[in-house]
Amino acid sequence: MFVFLRNRVLYLLVYLIFHNVVFAGSEPPLIMERLNGEIVFDGVPDESAWLNCKPFPMQMHSPVFGKEPQERSEVRLLFDNEFIYVGASFYMEDPANIMANSKKRDEIKLDCDWLGVIFDSYNDNENGQAFMTSPTGLRTDIAIFNDATGTLRYPPINRSWNTHWDVKSTQNHEGWFSEMRIPVSSLKFQEKDGEVVMGLILQRWIPYYNAIYTFPPIPNEYGDYGFYKVSMAQDVVFPGLKSRKPLYITPYASAGISQLNELNESETQYEYNRDYKLDAGLDLKYGITSNLTMDVTLNTDFAQVEADDEKVNLTRFNLFFEEKRQFFLERASIFDFNTGGSSTLFYSRRIGLDSEGQIVPILGGLRLIGRNNGWDMGFLNMQTMSSDSLPSENFGVLRIKKRVLNENSYAGGIYTSRIGLDGSFNQVYGLDALLRITGDEYLKVLYGQSFENDMANIPVSLDNSRYGISWQRRKNVGFYYDLFLLGSGPEFSPGIGFESRSDYNMYGALVNYAWLMPESSVILTHGPGIEYRDYFSMSRGIHESGKYEIGYNVLLKNNWEFRVELDYETEHVFDTFDFSDDAFIPAGQYATPQMDVSINTPVTRSFWIRFYGNTGGFYDGYMTSLHLTPSWSLSSSLMLSGEYRYSNVNLPVRDQKYIVHIARMKAMAMFSTRLSLSAFIQYNSDSHKVGSNIRFRYNPREGNDLWLVYNDRVNTDLNREIPYRPRMAGRTIMLKYTYTFRL
Repeated sequence: MFVFLRNRVLYLLVYLIFHNVVFAGSEPPLIMERLNGEIVFDGVPDESAWLNCKPFPMQMHSPVFGKEPQERSEVRLLFDNEFIYVGASFYMEDPANIMANSKKRDEIKLDCDWLGVIFDSYNDNENGQAFMTSPTGLRTDIAIFNDATGTLRYPPINRSWNTHWDVKSTQNHEGWFSEMRIPVSSLKFQEKDGEVVMGLILQRWIPYYNAIYTFPPIPNEYGDYGFYKVSMAQDVVFPGLKSRKPLYITPYASAGISQLNELNESETQYEYNRDYKLDAGLDLKYGITSNLTMDVTLNTDFAQVEADDEKVNLTRFNLFFEEKRQFFLERASIFDFNTGGSSTLFYSRRIGLDSEGQIVPILGGLRLIGRNNGWDMGFLNMQTMSSDSLPSENFGVLRIKKRVLNENSYAGGIYTSRIGLDGSFNQVYGLDALLRITGDEYLKVLYGQSFENDMANIPVSLDNSRYGISWQRRKNVGFYYDLFLLGSGPEFSPGIGFESRSDYNMYGALVNYAWLMPESSVILTHGPGIEYRDYFSMSRGIHESGKYEIGYNVLLKNNWEFRVELDYETEHVFDTFDFSDDAFIPAGQYATPQMDVSINTPVTRSFWIRFYGNTGGFYDGYMTSLHLTPSWSLSSSLMLSGEYRYSNVNLPVRDQKYIVHIARMKAMAMFSTRLSLSAFIQYNSDSHKVGSNIRFRYNPREGNDLWLVYNDRVNTDLNREIPYRPRMAGRTIMLKYTYTFRL
C-alpha cells in the first residue's frame, strides 16, 4: 500500500513539473526615495525630508479585510548609503486608548500598539526580517521562514534572532510616532544592474480595536501569522543601493562561581564542590561579499541564556526543546530541514549540549551564509571539547536550496556529519523540494539517509532512510488541508537532528473548514477540523498507533477563542516503558477516547489567561490534565506571567498513580528599553526540585551587553532516598560582558 501511494504521488509530481503551471504575476515594484536633506533622529518624523515623501496607503487586514482603517496611519521610507529609515505617524482620536505595556527587548505583544516593518531582503518569497517597535520605543526583531506558514505550536517565526538597528518613539495628544534607523549592513541582499529589489510589508496593530493594518493589502485568510506572509509583500526597488561589508568583532569576558552537591563515587554521601571560572572568548562577523557572510566563534559561551522550561513526558517518545542560543539563531531558516512536526535533520541543540541538556564546552566554530543567483547556501562547522558523557566531536552542516519552477518553490539538499575522537561517526544526507503547484496548493517531498558506525549502512535500504510526501492547501479560510505520507526506518539516526519517533510508516490528513464571518457578526472565524494519523511499524510490518480527532474552533472579534476536541487514540506498545518510578505501561494494545477543551481570553488586554484541559483514557487507565497560563502587564515597566500544569494518571489495574505538578512564574522589571531585571522560578514535583534564574541586563546598544546571572536548584523532598539529599543541589553566579567593535 505504501509503495502504491508513494508511486502515485511521485507520478503526480513529475506530471506537474513537466506541465509547468503558470502563476499570476505580482504588482509592479515601487521605487524607493533617497534621503534628501537631514533627519534628526528623535522619534518625530516631522522634518521636510519626511514630509516630502509620500506615505504608503494602509488597509485593514483584520478583523474585516479591506475595510477603511479607523485611525489615520502614515508610514514613510527613505534610504541612503548607510541606513534605511522608517518614519511612522500613528494618529489616535483618543490617545488614552494607546496601549504600551512593555519596554523589553524582543517583547512585542498583542496588548501593545506596534509598528512592524518586514523586509524580504533576498526577495525569495520565503524568508523575512521583521523590525518592530511600540510607543515605548522597544526593539523587537524577528526572523520569518517558511513564508509564515505554521501554527501556534510550530510557529514560522524566530523571536530570538537579533541584529543591529536603532529606534526612537514618542507620544503626544495626537497619537504616537516612531523613527527606525536600520543599517544597510543588517540586511543581506543581492544587487543586479545597479538595483536592489526587496519585498516590503508594513504593519500597524491597534489592540483597542483588535485591528491590524497592512501595506500592501494582505487578506486575513492565512492563519495566525498571515500578516507576516512575505510572498504577499510589495516589491520595492532601492536604486543604487550598495551592500556594506561589515566587520563586527565581539569579545567577551566572564567570571563566576559554581557550587554543587554531588554523590561521591561510592554513592554513600553527597560532597560539596566549589568551582571558580574566569573565561574569555570572541565572536566575529564579516561580510566577505555582498551575498556571503562569515561568522567565527572561539570558546563560545552561553552563560546568559535563560533556563529551559520544565516538561513532563507521559509518552515513549522524545521531547523537543527550542534553541535559545543567539549564535545558532541568525538566519537559522537556511539550515531548516523539517521532516514533519518537530522532527528535523538539523537540530542545533545537539551541539554544545548533551542528551540531558548539560553544557558541553565549544572550542569554536565557523559559519558561512549566503545567496547567489537564486541559490541559498549555509555552512557550519564546530568543534566541542569532551565531557563526562561525550567525546570531543566535530559537527558539520552544509545546506543548499535553489528556487525552481516559480518564485514560491525550491529544491535543495542537506549534509550533516558528526565525528568523535573516539572513532564514532554519523553522516546524513537529505534532498527536499517545496513546489507551489497552483494558487495556495503546495507539494513537499523529502528523502534522506543516515550512515553510522556499527550500523549496516546499506545505501538502497529504507532501514536507514527518512522520507515524506505532503500536499497542503496553505489557507485558513474555506476548505484547507494537509495530506501526508511519512516514514522513518529503524536504523535511521540523524546525529545532529531530532526525531520524535522512529521505525514507522505513517499516512494521515488534517482537513479543516473555516467560515470568515461578515462585519456585523461578533465571530471572526469558526469551523470544524479533522485530524487522522495511522502509524505502522516498519520493522514489524504491523499497525503501531493511530490518532483520530474531530474538533471545532471559534474565534471572536474581541479575541476570545474556544476549541473543543474529541479524540480516539490507539497504541500497540511493543516493550514495557515507565514514565516515573511508580508507574509503567506494559506491552499490549490499547484504545482510549479523550476530550480536550481550550479557552483563551483576549490577549489584547493587560491581563489574559489561556486554559487547556484534557480528560479520558490513558493506556489501560485514565488521565486528567490541566494547563493554565496567565499573564499580567501591570505597566510598561512591570510584567508578571505564570504557568501551571497538572497531570493525574490513574492505572487501577496495577494500583498505580502518578500525579505531577509543574509551576513557574516570571517577573520582568523594565527600567528602560536598555535596562531590565528578570526573575524566573519553577517547580517540578516529578524531579522534586525548585529552580530559579535571575538575570540583570544592561544593553546600551546592540552587541554591547552586561549580564549578571544567578541560577540555583533546590531539592524539596530530602528524604525520598538514601543517602538523604542536601537542600541545595547547585548554584551558579556569573558576570558576563560583551563589547562589539564595528569596523
